[in-house]
Amino acid sequence: MKFDLSFQKVKALFINICFFMNLHAIAQSKGTLYLSWGYNREAYSRSTLHLKNTITDNYDFKVHRVYAHDKSNFEAIGPINALTIPQYNLHIGYWFKKKPNTGLELSWDHLKYVVSDNQIVKVTGNIKGRYINKDTLVDPNFMHVQHTNGNNYLMFNYMKRLPLWRNKTFELFWQNKLGAGVLYSFTISTVLGNYDPGYFKIQGYVLGVNSGIQLNIFKHFFLQTDAQGAFAHYINSDLGADHVGKLNHVFLSGAMSLQFGFNVPIK
Repeated sequence: MKFDLSFQKVKALFINICFFMNLHAIAQSKGTLYLSWGYNREAYSRSTLHLKNTITDNYDFKVHRVYAHDKSNFEAIGPINALTIPQYNLHIGYWFKKKPNTGLELSWDHLKYVVSDNQIVKVTGNIKGRYINKDTLVDPNFMHVQHTNGNNYLMFNYMKRLPLWRNKTFELFWQNKLGAGVLYSFTISTVLGNYDPGYFKIQGYVLGVNSGIQLNIFKHFFLQTDAQGAFAHYINSDLGADHVGKLNHVFLSGAMSLQFGFNVPIK
């Protein structure tokens, strides 16, 4: 099965899910809706990339245990039209009144993944009819991969939180999440000199766990720190200008975020 959705379709899907979550909340006798926005930094495990195109090109090889890094772009924070350039988080959720401190959330985590250039790693497989099995300098012309618009986690999360402390103004919670979703990503790549500027599409799946501290202020606003661990599996990434090549790889990510949000009590 081939998954291929336009950015507009996924954006519309996200808005519709948010809308129906709002309807569900309103249908409850009481509860709390919330919306949050923030920014993140992340680190990645080493990953083995399998690159293959035996239709319009002649390669089928693996680049073993490559290093990758994020690309924060925090220097772009400032203008309102540049808010989504850095690595950001957009979450909408609902806390149930009948099940205290239990909730559901739809999260969009915009991370960025960049294979570090000019590293020496083992390469095995076939390239242009030649078998290779040796340590190789992986420069940008030989291979470069980046999910920088980005390595996007669209997940549905189940949430629990534990009250830690409160007074008339502040409430402090320890909050945990368990989620799953899709990688709706934008991949830019070069393989053996063949450049692909990339486009948005569903490229795989992601599983994640989150834990953090939330500080409610006057019950209507909150600040939140979040630590996320995720398992990402790219199974449907295109390579080459003709998008015939395929990329498959698995990695773990660890992310830290700082978010600001507001609560909307439903009565």
